[in-house]
Order: sequence, then structure tokens, then C-alpha cells
Amino acid sequence: MKKIFAVSFISVGYFLNAQSISNSPYATYGIGDVKYDNTIETASMGGISTAYISDFTSNFNFANPANNSNFELTSIKLEATNENNYFKTNYNDTKSTKHSTYLSNIALAFPLSPKVKLGLSYQPYSSKSYDIVNMSSDKEGNLFSNRFSGSGTLNTAQAAVSYKIDQNFAVGLRANLYFGNLYDLNELRTADKDGNVSEFINGYETKNSIKNFNFTLGGSYQSLNTRTDRKLTIGATATFGNTSNMTTDYVNSTYVYSDAANSVKALETIIDQKSTSSKNLLPLQASLGVGYGSENHWFVSGQLDYKKGEDISYFGKSFDFQDTYRISAGGWYLPNYNNFRSYFSRVVYRYGAFYERGNLKINGNSINKFGISGGVMLPFKTSSITRMSGLELGLEIGKRGTLKNNLINQNFINLRVGFNFADRWFRKNLYN
Repeated sequence: MKKIFAVSFISVGYFLNAQSISNSPYATYGIGDVKYDNTIETASMGGISTAYISDFTSNFNFANPANNSNFELTSIKLEATNENNYFKTNYNDTKSTKHSTYLSNIALAFPLSPKVKLGLSYQPYSSKSYDIVNMSSDKEGNLFSNRFSGSGTLNTAQAAVSYKIDQNFAVGLRANLYFGNLYDLNELRTADKDGNVSEFINGYETKNSIKNFNFTLGGSYQSLNTRTDRKLTIGATATFGNTSNMTTDYVNSTYVYSDAANSVKALETIIDQKSTSSKNLLPLQASLGVGYGSENHWFVSGQLDYKKGEDISYFGKSFDFQDTYRISAGGWYLPNYNNFRSYFSRVVYRYGAFYERGNLKINGNSINKFGISGGVMLPFKTSSITRMSGLELGLEIGKRGTLKNNLINQNFINLRVGFNFADRWFRKNLYN
């Protein structure tokens, strides 16, 4: 166990050093690509979490903090994601690829009492990382170079507490803190038909400084038939109490770069400058899920998520997003946890699929997303069902966007790897 623990932290060190979150050109709008929920466990099951109460004592559910009735151990999770995006557009028959690897989840959870459980986590919530150049010309032969670039990450830190009311009902509350800076820059250069490039650049820069706080309230009901070991689970969540402090600074100016790296501006002349505040960055969100399964053997669930459209300033203008809906289905299967002669009989196999109507609508086309997912939890050699520690692996394959109206089709393959260390740590032994 000590060797595995050391190897995991070496791996985390590598991912931290290589931290670079990629995304699609659709990240140019708003707060970038929202990562939804990066935990391997739920992502491998299509994103289902609202009605998912783990049968095992080592998994803490942050998405619905009420779903931790069975959690009994101290758990440390370290997870990383490798994203592979493949883009295509009919505009000039353009194709491109983008890859990145980043640390996607750090979580610590432990029971405070048999009825009260606590969890702390960190995740990147959304990101911007794009650089696009568009060349065009007018009837006189003058050339125009339009460069769009963006960077930054919006992170989230969470603290969740769950309370088991009785054998069937539980409630939970999660506090969410969002923080980070997001940048967008549009630069226009011109050149005449003889190739003489304009010395000055016209730049439109937007900087969003974000500090946002809200709560997620969750509830769950689970009924277990002890005669057949079959169980029915119903869960619901709502995110509310949004307290936002997002400041948007917009500058339209002309300038030249004084260095080869094009990072230091000189001779800047301000044409227009604005600063606004927004309190509608992360509005109402809600989720409802239903699940059914057999104790310690299999589980399947369906889920509906809703997020109200937000508005955000973008290059000096207010940009509105439409409401988002997401339908997910998935579950897990454990062949036989008592079979210690066959290792793969004690492996947890996960599967799922989802469809999401995106919040973006461009030229009358909603930028939707769908995909399928799968994964396994490979228990450590000494791991038992009461102390389910192991290596988490997940795979997600899907598509986003469309080729209509010269828009961009994005195919993606996301790989996830993580470690879950669970044991009865931080507890004093009563007997030696």
C-alpha cells in the first residue's frame, strides 16, 4: 500500500507540472468549457449521481451530498484527465486536433459520526485556452487578419456535509466557491494589396475576475427489500443562494508590441473602456434522478439536469445563454465480490451515456453534446468490499457541435485515471 501511495503522488506531481486544460473554439463564449463533473466514478456512468448511493463504504458523493449514507471510511481521491479533441469545419475544409492533461480532482472525505459525513474537494470548473486566426480580404485587395485568443481557468472548492435522518431518508448541503480569471482578446491587423502591414493593432480585450459563492441542497430516499436485496433510490438537488462578485473590464485600444513575444504593449491609445459587475454568473441549477439495483451486485439510474441560462459581458456587449438540459443514464456491475480466486470478479465495471442541449445557440443552431462512457475500479490486492480502495479508470467518447452554417464539429476522447485510498484513518484504537 505504501508503494502504491508513493507512486500516486509522483503521478500527481507529473500532472500538476503538465497542467494545461484544452477546449474547443466554443470556449470563446462566456466562461469557457464547463467540465461538469470530473469525478471518474460518475463520469464513467454517463454523469449519473443524483440518485446514486454507493454500496461501498469508501465513496463520497459530492454532486448530491445527501447520498453518503453508506460512507464510513476516510477517503483520499486524486484524479487526472487526458482530453483529446478533434475539430472539423466546412469553412476552408479546416481540421485540427488538441490534447491536454490536467489534474481534475482532489478530494478528502471522512465520517464525523454514524449519521454525519464531511467532504472537501477541489476541481477546475471551466477553462479557456484557444488561439484562432481568420484571414479575409475586401474588393480592393486589402487583407485583414483577425486573431481571437483566450486563456484562464475558473476553479471550484467545495465543502459538503450529509445527514442521515433515518433508514430511508437523508439530506445534504454543499457550499461552492468559484474563483479565477478568464481572458479574451480580439486583435485586428490590416495590410494593403501591396503587402504593407499596418504598424498599429486594434485590440479588444475582456478580463473577467470571478469570485462566486452558492449552495447545493440535496435530498435522497432509498428503500431496500432485505428479502431480495433489491433497492429503489430517488434523489434531487437544487443550487441556489448565488452571491456573485464578477467584475468585467473591457478595453478597446490601438497599440504596437515592443517585444518579439508580442506580450508588452507600447504607444497604446484607449478608444473605449468599460467596467461592469454581474450577479448572474451561475444561476439556478436543479437535478432529479431515479435508480434501481441489487445490493453489492448491480445498479442502473436515469437523471435529468437543468441549468438556467446566464448572461456575461463579451467584448463590451452582453451575451445571453439559453437554458441547458442534460439527460444521463448509467450504472455499474460487480460480478462477485466474495470470489477471491478470480480478481476480475471483484472489479467494478461502469457504463453510461448522456445527451446535453448546450447553452450556446449560434446562427440558429444549438451547440449540443452527446457521448458514451465506461470505466472500471480495480481494487488493490488487499482491498475488501468494506475497504474498497483501488485504481479508477474511465473513458468517454462523444461529439459536440455541428457542421451546419460553417460551424465546428468536435469529436472527443477523454481518458481518466485516479486513485482512491480508503481506510479507517485518523481514529484512535480502543484495543491493541
